[in-house]
Amino acid sequence: MSRRERDRIGKQGGAGKQGSAGRQGGRGPAAPVTVTVCRGCCCGTQEKHPGVDHAGQYERLRAAVGDAGRVRAVKCLDTCAHSNVVVVGPSSEGRAAGGRPVWLGWVLADDMIEEIATWVHSGGPGVAEPPGLLDLQQISVSRRVGEGLPG
Repeated sequence: MSRRERDRIGKQGGAGKQGSAGRQGGRGPAAPVTVTVCRGCCCGTQEKHPGVDHAGQYERLRAAVGDAGRVRAVKCLDTCAHSNVVVVGPSSEGRAAGGRPVWLGWVLADDMIEEIATWVHSGGPGVAEPPGLLDLQQISVSRRVGEGLPG
């Protein structure tokens, strides 16, 4: 059941699958879209990307995503050739629909931050297609690297 359908049912007073405690099918709270931002190695450094306000970019992303998802920074995602790297992970709903984490490389411009936030607000991987030019920023990573994503 999509978020839109749950909202419609809730407004009509129906029971729906999601209970009042925010649980889906008794399996615990639904997980939001997660945005993991590589920071601390070469991603996010002035040495590799002079002139980019990395700290400001991260704060703008957090503010733009707001309550629609979770934004976190990690030290290194081991894909330094594509820095700055951001991984957009699906919500519970997106994963149930077949969505998988999407790795984005060269996230350096503010318009990309806005597109990532728009995607999170639209539901993220498995629920909505990436907006704008984000599909051109997708990178492939090895299974070893992909499985090493924290959390």
